[in-house]
Amino acid sequence: MASEEVLKAVFPFLEGVDLASCMSVCKLWKDIARDDFFWKCLCAKRWPSICKQPNPSTLTYYNLYKTFYKRQHRRILLPPRISFDDLDFFIDIWAENILIFSEVVPGSVLQAGFRIPASGVCELLKFQLEGSEYKMTFPVEPRFTIPSGQNQNVSVSVMVGRKDSKKVARIINKSMFDYIDRSSYRALAFDYLDIAPCYPFLSGIRAWISLLFMEDKKEDLMDVFGIQMDFCDVANSKEEVLWLLDMLDWK
Repeated sequence: MASEEVLKAVFPFLEGVDLASCMSVCKLWKDIARDDFFWKCLCAKRWPSICKQPNPSTLTYYNLYKTFYKRQHRRILLPPRISFDDLDFFIDIWAENILIFSEVVPGSVLQAGFRIPASGVCELLKFQLEGSEYKMTFPVEPRFTIPSGQNQNVSVSVMVGRKDSKKVARIINKSMFDYIDRSSYRALAFDYLDIAPCYPFLSGIRAWISLLFMEDKKEDLMDVFGIQMDFCDVANSKEEVLWLLDMLDWK
């Protein structure tokens, strides 16, 4: 049996990556491996319906497989049009409609984070704060306490302002801290972002905010030492967060 016939008998059993590797062996192997019949067989395994049409939607099944057989590498984002130095965050927290925290936090402070206190913070919370996900954290000074438990009624609002245009956008609209994670000493709230109308297909993106509290023997109170905000549903880097903020409905 000629070598060409052997290759034509073997190639249909190969996976796409292996068949592509065969194309780099020599000119003979490349010419045989580029036969679109082999690539049609591979496409038929992944997308059998697309092989039922008389003419493929691309020039060759080889190009179709090469383009779509795996997820494309993440594209590098262009530099965002705003920076944290351009932003101020307005954070207000109420307990039973009594204002207990009200602060204007510069974006540069919020994105820089802070050193975790040496004592009084549980190890699990320390581990989470040192994690790879991009979360904006700042210390609460002086610390404040809020009630905990099923009947606690603590809410938060967050606005963000742009220094360059003097416009303001809403991030969180008086959402309740209705989830208390006692294992990691966090109280969490969220709200859905108001995205600008020029981005009609972006919806359901959540902003999360957490109150970070100390280990304490008082079960009915939470001693808050920090506030954390993130958009980890969709944004996991500084650049992604800035692009997301730029798409808010600025007024």
